[in-house]
Amino acid sequence: MTHQDLLDGEYEPSPEQWVRDQVATYEATGGREGHLLLGRPEWPIVVITSRGARSGRLRKNPVMRVEKDGVYAAVASKGGAPEHPTWYHNFLAHPVVQLQDGPEPALYRARVVTGEERAEWWERSVAQYAPYAEYQEKTDREIPVFLLERVEN
Repeated sequence: MTHQDLLDGEYEPSPEQWVRDQVATYEATGGREGHLLLGRPEWPIVVITSRGARSGRLRKNPVMRVEKDGVYAAVASKGGAPEHPTWYHNFLAHPVVQLQDGPEPALYRARVVTGEERAEWWERSVAQYAPYAEYQEKTDREIPVFLLERVEN
């Protein structure tokens, strides 16, 4: 994969220190370090780079690793907050994102899933990270689930 195959632009680090630290560690080590949420081996993460909906700048977020057959889910839980995470709006405005699961990032197209497809991926996501079920109970909004499918060159 060449540099042109990845998202290009100005990177604006997260205002959250833990996000900046985890992303920096993950990228610096090709995912050998910084790949676990809270250091727990049952909670692996991937790093997703999206383009800001308003700013156009690149944003990077650690997201729980939920994968099946090369397709990834990104659960817009924000810990059960009443509003969606910022990256939710980025994915809608600019659905081609960069996902890094290990040393090599690649481009993926994000789409919100609904109905049976959402139910299947929600169940898979909760099986991977049980707190998602608690987050859903805390909020009145249905927590969105995006599927990320590889963009072929």
